[in-house]
Amino acid sequence: MAANKTIKVEQVGSPIRREASQRRTLIGLGLNKIGRTRELPDTPSTRGMIAKVAHLVRVVEDGK
Repeated sequence: MAANKTIKVEQVGSPIRREASQRRTLIGLGLNKIGRTRELPDTPSTRGMIAKVAHLVRVVEDGK
């Protein structure tokens, strides 16, 4: 993957009543409120974090 590729992620679900590790993953992604969006580097580690909380986030834009 190229270093300049990014992925835009939006939080759509609440971390209330979720495992602590999922809450920490959202914070690691820079998301902590519903409706927040964040542009992140498209790396395998970021993709793994998104996969862990896929039920709480939505990918808005995939790559540029």
